[in-house]
Amino acid sequence: MNGFDGLWLKKLQRTLPPCETPAETAKAELSAFFADRGLGETFALAEDEALGEGYRVCWEGACCRVAGGHTGLLYGAYDVILGLLKGEGRQDLASAPQYPLRMLNAWDNMDGSVERGYSGRSLWFEGGRFDYDPERIRYLGRLLASAHINVLCLNNVNVHAPAQELVSGMLGDLKAFAALLRPFGVRLMVSIDFSLPLSAGLPTADPLDAGVREFWKALADRVWAEVPDLAGFLVKADSEHRPGPNAYGRTHAEGANMLAEAVVPHQGVVVWRAFVYDCMQDWRDAQTDRPCAAYKIYQPLDGDFRDNVILQVKNGPYDFQVREPVSPLLLSLKKTHLALEVQLAQEYTGQQIDLYAMPPMWREIFDVLPKENICSMAAVSNLGRGYFWTGHPFAALNLYAYGRLAWQPDTEPGRMIGDWVRLTYDLNVEDRESLCRLLAGSRNAYEKYTAPLGLCWMVVPHTHYGPCPGGYEFDLWGTYHRADRNAVGIDRTGEGTGYALQYPEKLHELYENLDTCPDEMLLFFHRLSYDWVMRDGRTLIQRIYDDHFEGYEAVRAMAETLRALPLPENDKAEAESRMQRQLRNAREWRDVINTFFHRLSGVSDARGRRIYP
Repeated sequence: MNGFDGLWLKKLQRTLPPCETPAETAKAELSAFFADRGLGETFALAEDEALGEGYRVCWEGACCRVAGGHTGLLYGAYDVILGLLKGEGRQDLASAPQYPLRMLNAWDNMDGSVERGYSGRSLWFEGGRFDYDPERIRYLGRLLASAHINVLCLNNVNVHAPAQELVSGMLGDLKAFAALLRPFGVRLMVSIDFSLPLSAGLPTADPLDAGVREFWKALADRVWAEVPDLAGFLVKADSEHRPGPNAYGRTHAEGANMLAEAVVPHQGVVVWRAFVYDCMQDWRDAQTDRPCAAYKIYQPLDGDFRDNVILQVKNGPYDFQVREPVSPLLLSLKKTHLALEVQLAQEYTGQQIDLYAMPPMWREIFDVLPKENICSMAAVSNLGRGYFWTGHPFAALNLYAYGRLAWQPDTEPGRMIGDWVRLTYDLNVEDRESLCRLLAGSRNAYEKYTAPLGLCWMVVPHTHYGPCPGGYEFDLWGTYHRADRNAVGIDRTGEGTGYALQYPEKLHELYENLDTCPDEMLLFFHRLSYDWVMRDGRTLIQRIYDDHFEGYEAVRAMAETLRALPLPENDKAEAESRMQRQLRNAREWRDVINTFFHRLSGVSDARGRRIYP
């Protein structure tokens, strides 16, 4: 089976015997690992449901004792194995997850395509049906379990036919797929269409209609009868033309609670996406500000959602841009269960062509967002059927690190990067540190040659790869930077759109004040003239020029570093090929953005570097 390259479990090549439970899988993994390496260790597993998903590992001489509940034994086994692979030796361990739901959102369509998928076609859908290699899906289970990811949402949040049949006509197939992942502690979730009652012949999908409520209850009973450990339903409603409760004059709480009532007898949850805004905005309207939308919609509903509803909120108020502040919704809702949503599929961050290691970005989120504010994490998947499951072999780092961060948000970015490098490649200390530095600096390099100082949406429309500074400027999506010959940026202070007022006082004051607003988000919160003098003494326009020239040079240095690394042949060839594409992309970004602002401002680069007319 191909596709192991770049994945941190590629060293565990032995195929596992069929297992029924996570405990059996834990035993099989430890047996195979110890036997393959001739280590002579023995081990003992003890189920302790009081530990839940947590575990304890104790070494007594050469004997490894693992205690844990349900999937805790399996997570403990994997951490023993990964620790030994990293060269950490026999360590006593004790660990438990911060968040009970650690979900991967796959945007797979049943025709086999993947929306914003940059790693090939779907691993489990093709031709309008389930179509997969069972052994590959079992390996997927091993991969997710080793990163401690415990829920996989199978299908696109934008539910397209025939995906509606997943919870009706395809229950046998759903049951069989769930059985493959169950031994790895991975439960399924399904994205549903809120208007499904209409497809079933009902005259309405009104969440307060008695017939609609009964429809969903009966459907839930049938689904859970076949897949009793289904985690629940994921819903995108009233967003980007998706149907929802607003069509019937109902609130999102009323819509979510209706579904939650249907699944609660089965211990199911409803994950309700808060990605809702006016996607038909008139660009002439300078007062409507898209980042304000989610707070305005959901803040008044705080406390109205049932206990088994989880509101899934993107990390920023826009849509996975290169640089956004933390969504104020994550800071303000105190009586609603929240899931933090991040995106592994690098839609706006290089599409798994350009290198972009995400752990430093996630660390910044948790520097602002207390981990106690949320109860779950979700990530848009970067997996696909290509030889390298994550497109770029180094993009596997982001999948691994996401699972580890969802388990323990205090994990440092450098630790996650270093662990992945150790697990994936056999390098000497100098080369390992070189690769770690390359990965750790990749996000900063990408940001420098793309979006200046918090500006968003300067990408080619629809494809979202490559520079197009005016591409979304007069569109319907509310994605404007309003650059002209005098100034650039949006005033989101209390004197402007008021977005900054949605934050707690401390952050509001930080962002509102030009003396304290972080440079990286300066143009997200403020509209400034090109001759504005920044804290380091440079003008705004000079900082824009410098960043883009420096970003390109950083990619050149990354390419040189990569060229010198003794990586496996397949990984090296693919990584270098993508790095050359990234270098061309960085050059295009540098020249297009610098030329765009030079034409507007009329100001030349103070250092005399070439900017095209």
